[in-house]
Amino acid sequence: MKITKDLYQSSLALLTDFYQLTMAYGYWKSGKADQEAVFNLFFRKHPFQGGFTMAAGLEYLIDFCQNFTFKKEDLAYLGEMKQKDGSPMFEPEFLRYLGKMKFTCDIDAVEEGTVVFPNTPLVRVRGPLLQCQLLETPLLNIINFQTLIATKAARINLATLGEPIMEFGLRRAQGIDGALAASRAAYIGGCTSTSNVLAGKLFGIPVSGTHAHSWIMSFETELEAFEAYAEAFPDNCIFLVDTYDTLNGVKNAIKVGQILRSKGKELLGVRIDSGDLAYFSNKAREMLDEAGFPNAKIVGSNDLDEHIISSLKSQEASINVWGVGTKLVTAFDQPALGAVYKLSAIQSESGTWEPKIKLSQQSIKINIPGIHNVKRYYSNGKAVADMIYLEDQVIDPKSAMIIDPTDPTHRKRLMPIFYKEEILLKPIFKKGELIYSLPTLDQIRDRGIKQLEAFDKTHKRLINPHIYPVGLEEHLHHLRMDLVLKAKELDNGVEKS
Repeated sequence: MKITKDLYQSSLALLTDFYQLTMAYGYWKSGKADQEAVFNLFFRKHPFQGGFTMAAGLEYLIDFCQNFTFKKEDLAYLGEMKQKDGSPMFEPEFLRYLGKMKFTCDIDAVEEGTVVFPNTPLVRVRGPLLQCQLLETPLLNIINFQTLIATKAARINLATLGEPIMEFGLRRAQGIDGALAASRAAYIGGCTSTSNVLAGKLFGIPVSGTHAHSWIMSFETELEAFEAYAEAFPDNCIFLVDTYDTLNGVKNAIKVGQILRSKGKELLGVRIDSGDLAYFSNKAREMLDEAGFPNAKIVGSNDLDEHIISSLKSQEASINVWGVGTKLVTAFDQPALGAVYKLSAIQSESGTWEPKIKLSQQSIKINIPGIHNVKRYYSNGKAVADMIYLEDQVIDPKSAMIIDPTDPTHRKRLMPIFYKEEILLKPIFKKGELIYSLPTLDQIRDRGIKQLEAFDKTHKRLINPHIYPVGLEEHLHHLRMDLVLKAKELDNGVEKS
């Protein structure tokens, strides 16, 4: 049996779809490899039927781009590929081109922890057409997943009303990479700790956890198990109480808590992982309070998500720490974000930029052309609207209009002169050189929390949220419509007069 070696290698250039390489070869063959182009990475619909999305994955993106090179073993593998007639799939000269290629693109992106909306670019890539194309799949892989998990975590954080969330989905995550990326993104979205020790080491996320049911079952009695654990970890005692009988488990936790107190230590709390969490948590709270442990926490777990947590909150459950695993790290109810990466402009031989449009029978799939950015307008610290605009377009400070890209009848008049504004796409790479100072993960997490605070609670509802206004600046809207009409005329064989 052949053992796969070096699975997680330093070169990830082949972490791509095969058609990216065939297109790259085609660009090279046709002399278009170095033609300047602009691509945008964006999504069309919020996940989880929500009203907001939280961007994540930029640090992974930066790491990928800084190490974006084809190694000798990569090129050797590509050189072995054959076409149906037995001839090489790629010419040796093309492989030499890839081997010498250096990453030289400009990349602008929204910062991690930023609240983002459909159709607005999360990442903009500008550079040689061949390089831009090769970045499509890995960038989508990185941004799609981490943005999805950060958004799920943010929704769960809203449901808990800011109470601590322990992420412990490692054992149910989608492989090693999925587990690490999920732990990181969940922390960005508002989780306070992870059970994933490797994620703690790599990213500096606080780690948490005590014991499982197997610990209890390995002893003759539950009480003996609690006593042994308290002996080993007197400062970290949160006892799992539902192995046999939940309320009797709470009684045993109290007994050991009293022993701890006699030694100058305190019972931190109990965890309930099954049964009626609202009923048992309330009973546990009564018992702990009566026994003199009002500060002991009650941790709730068992396939929780934002909807179950909201229900438990409405039932006035006495849970004040939440353990969330499977439904967070797998984005259980929507396993993919669906972000796309589309060409929006290409440079002609004369040096002028030509905006590009993609048509579809579905209006939501018609892309936004040109080189554009996003402005967010604030009033008294609250976000009021996002404008997608052409970077070379001067916007009237006294009056501006945004038009919904999916329904032009939805329009909003803005008076920028009265608003504070923020440009969302920040320069990350310039000609392949990193010019962005990476914040710490804690700073990213704080940004996400503050970003959400800037939006009205109606936009953050878990069900049927109010739609936050995002639209095209008027000139960009007209450019887009002109290109749509022109493309349709050409497609129908009609020349525009």
